[in-house]
Amino acid sequence: MLLGYNTNGFAHHDPFQAVELLAEIGYQSVALTLDHGPLNPYATDFYRNVKQMQQLLDGLGLRSVIETGARFLLDPRVKHEPTLVSADPAARQRRIEFLCRAIDAAAQLRSDCVSLWAGVVRDVAGEEEILSRLVGGLREVVDYAAEREVAVGFEPEPGMAIDTMASFERLCARFERPQLSLTLDIGHLHCLGETPIADQIRKFAPQLVNVHLEDMRAGVHEHLMFGEGEIDFPPVLAALAEVGYAGGIHVELSRHSHMAPEAARRAYEFLSPLVR
Repeated sequence: MLLGYNTNGFAHHDPFQAVELLAEIGYQSVALTLDHGPLNPYATDFYRNVKQMQQLLDGLGLRSVIETGARFLLDPRVKHEPTLVSADPAARQRRIEFLCRAIDAAAQLRSDCVSLWAGVVRDVAGEEEILSRLVGGLREVVDYAAEREVAVGFEPEPGMAIDTMASFERLCARFERPQLSLTLDIGHLHCLGETPIADQIRKFAPQLVNVHLEDMRAGVHEHLMFGEGEIDFPPVLAALAEVGYAGGIHVELSRHSHMAPEAARRAYEFLSPLVR
């Protein structure tokens, strides 16, 4: 396992400086959230900046994943929109195009995966229609990624079309492609009562390519600093070690950006003894 941190928790920092700070603390991997700024996929200098990031990561000996959960990158008015389950096909295509640009960046960076989710259902479509939209978009994205030898990790997210591990299993059964890989958020499992968490890790270990980590309380989707929620972390880290997971476990504290260096240090101090 490689202890990592998501740059969405450094929203007020230049991402290059954030990566340097994380390496200084001792992190071994970074989850790079593509967002406004130097890592905006729609900026004219995006690919030049990705090349610069590759050089920085290589020089620091850091691994990476690409995260695609920017809140207002594609629509300045509505959080996370459009998505793979939006009603408008043209809007869904915008999300697909964004994800393909993320895959291009991951290929350049030799990232472990691109992480994505379904999106919130905002119309009255039934489950069958929603699954049809999602599977159609995912096929395009996964095929594009396969051509570039990039893994795609799908993350179940509270409040979205695919929220629980049970709904993730239904998606996998419908996908009709090689098995979907998984981004597993430990806090989400606790939030939605999908416990014991260690059992979920063992069950889905063959699909696991990325892990998100934060503390959380049952029934409340709020990412908390370690020790402020209810999760018992030693069994979680032990289960990841037991299944031989060798990728990044990325702290996700996006609402702690106002205190990012301190939050990153505190998280490292809490987790590093458990990882060792």
